[in-house]
Amino acid sequence: MNDALHLHPIDWGIVGPALMAALLILATHVPLGRQVLRKGIVFIDLAIAQIAGLGVIAAHALGWEPQGWAVQATAMGAAAAGALLMTWLERRWPDIQEALIGTLFVLASSLGILMLAGNPHGGEHLQDLLVGQILWVTPSQLETMAGLTAVLLALWFGLGERLGRTGFYLLFAVAVTAAVQLVGVYLVFSSLIMPALAVRHLPPRAAMLAGWLTGGMGCLLGLCLSAMFDLPSGAVMVACLALSCLVTASLVPRAEA
Repeated sequence: MNDALHLHPIDWGIVGPALMAALLILATHVPLGRQVLRKGIVFIDLAIAQIAGLGVIAAHALGWEPQGWAVQATAMGAAAAGALLMTWLERRWPDIQEALIGTLFVLASSLGILMLAGNPHGGEHLQDLLVGQILWVTPSQLETMAGLTAVLLALWFGLGERLGRTGFYLLFAVAVTAAVQLVGVYLVFSSLIMPALAVRHLPPRAAMLAGWLTGGMGCLLGLCLSAMFDLPSGAVMVACLALSCLVTASLVPRAEA
């Protein structure tokens, strides 16, 4: 009984870098998530994340170094191709766009499972893709993510609507591809959609700040609880992010009709 209640100490040497990675991802995902919510294309990040993951699985199948540039380029290329395809689908069939995005997600997921079918470690690779390995983020990954985040935010806030439909999808693809290899598909979706839902009734600037704060608090709580109870970090972070967003949503005054 005592062993079951034993709490592990929080190792900030591990939790600290993981929190920094989560905050960097939230920096781009909060503004992108608000745009996704406005466009009504909620499942786009799931589809692009899964397509990027398919690129990673393909690179692993070819025996390439997991953290090498070839894998990154393959994942980015797959996500960019998916983004361009979704741009075309939006122009061609705007009335069924969400259904087509869902179809792409299921198709990419199924292809990934088929590619891992003969791999003895396929289950582990699939789990890593879904829930990520954020506790094992390296300093070089953080540096790369920080530089990429700065570029993406500069493009987003500098160009805004001038990015256009194609520019938005490509920028989105880059942000999601970088994030999914650190935190997995589930946390990518959660960090993009949950804060945007929680602050949707706030004015733009307040919504951005509240979204970042809400997401950051949820990720911090999730990482701490994961470390203390020795639970899977990705799953705990998703649950705590949902809780944090529920609290924020209950405190945000709704606009009167």
